[in-house]
Amino acid sequence: MSDAGQNETTTATDDAPVETTTNRRQPFPQGFLDSIAEGWATRPDSVPEPREQAAWAARRRDAVSRAFPGKRLVIPAGGLKQRSNDTDYPFRPHSAFAHLTGWETESEPDSVLVFEPRDGGHEVVLYFRERADRTTPEFYADAAIGEFWIGPRPSLAGVSADLGLATAHLDTLEHGDDDVILGDDDDLARVVSELRLVKDDWEISQMRLAVDVTAKGFDDIVSDLPRIVAHPRGERIIEGVFHQRARSDGNTEGYDTIAASGPHACYLHWTRNDGAVVPGDLLLVDAGVEVDSLYTADITRTIPVDGTFSPVQRKIYETVREAADAAFAAAKPGVKFRSVHEAAMKVIAARVAEWGLLPVTAAEALDPQRGGQHRRYMVHGTSHHLGIDVHDCAQARRDMYYDGELEPGMVFTIEPGLYFQVDDLTVPEEYRGIGVRIEDDILMTVDGPENLSAGIPRTADEVEEWVARLSTR
Repeated sequence: MSDAGQNETTTATDDAPVETTTNRRQPFPQGFLDSIAEGWATRPDSVPEPREQAAWAARRRDAVSRAFPGKRLVIPAGGLKQRSNDTDYPFRPHSAFAHLTGWETESEPDSVLVFEPRDGGHEVVLYFRERADRTTPEFYADAAIGEFWIGPRPSLAGVSADLGLATAHLDTLEHGDDDVILGDDDDLARVVSELRLVKDDWEISQMRLAVDVTAKGFDDIVSDLPRIVAHPRGERIIEGVFHQRARSDGNTEGYDTIAASGPHACYLHWTRNDGAVVPGDLLLVDAGVEVDSLYTADITRTIPVDGTFSPVQRKIYETVREAADAAFAAAKPGVKFRSVHEAAMKVIAARVAEWGLLPVTAAEALDPQRGGQHRRYMVHGTSHHLGIDVHDCAQARRDMYYDGELEPGMVFTIEPGLYFQVDDLTVPEEYRGIGVRIEDDILMTVDGPENLSAGIPRTADEVEEWVARLSTR
């Protein structure tokens, strides 16, 4: 990485070169300062046609406006977050900001979307820091935002045309005492979250794209199994293989990839990914590509490393698939969202009781007050909403989310699992260290649920054929 500090300031006089605030960079000499602003070609300032999602974003803003008549709303994109010293994490705008502007991976840190109350609604203005003139120190000396360091930045006119929004320089933004600010106001957080419960047609197209790219990433992993097995930290190779697909065909991963082999598959959020991938074990991969629009898939498959399930592994795997299929069958327009989870848990409770793992009957385990014994082996929920966030709509009211009804346009996961910890003495020894999860991304339509990820092998037979077909190429 070049020897540059973040947010360096420079000052110049007629008699002295520019000094910087860092103690590890030489100051700019006067000759540089005299010449840096000259000799640049005129930059074209093209005015694009509005992007496809601009009209959809306008409809979303109208909905927010109607929810807060007469209120001044402030929705920040957020800023850069420090990784260490003078390096930052890659910038990703707040999901509500991206959803309401249509500004995606190219959005500017510290931007703010403001709804100014007007008669009958709001005037909406996008404030951001326009690119600096090349005669200013920002251009050549500020490693955080200077174009010499990070590349071209957008103009106010260009962004306005692109997004179909009025724009203004961030320096002109004023805050009022009565502002309703996202991050401070629970009602605004709820409204912008519930607005995403039902996806529009453009959002659904992005979810399909995210699933399609993710499917390719899973194929990449299976194809590379021989190299993965050969490496002492094969889980890291899985992470890298998927990352390559996410970055080449999308923006990045929608969340940290879980590459969990053997007993690691029993840890629900295993992201250390530093273990070996051993033949005879199961490999659980939970991964999703975030495409350039910031919409993400969220898919899990569990794969026998050597290509064949053992009898115990197959029994557990097919039970999880049975639970997933039961949840899918329960998902219909108008039914409660929680019924999806309840359908999966009926299967889980019935099977672990049948295997003699419970101290009570399946019916007793399913008692909402006194039961739950089966949850030892599946502690997480079966479903969550999915979209521009991997756990989308998280600030929605319970009666709109968990207790809400499924509607066409909703996108959610179905992801039952069974996890038998390596030191769990309540299960037979041959079960210990086996973790299985199958996760699919579901679109609710007027005709019922559509499994967007159905093309990724799901049954035990299909998974074995998948490994045989790709890992030996």
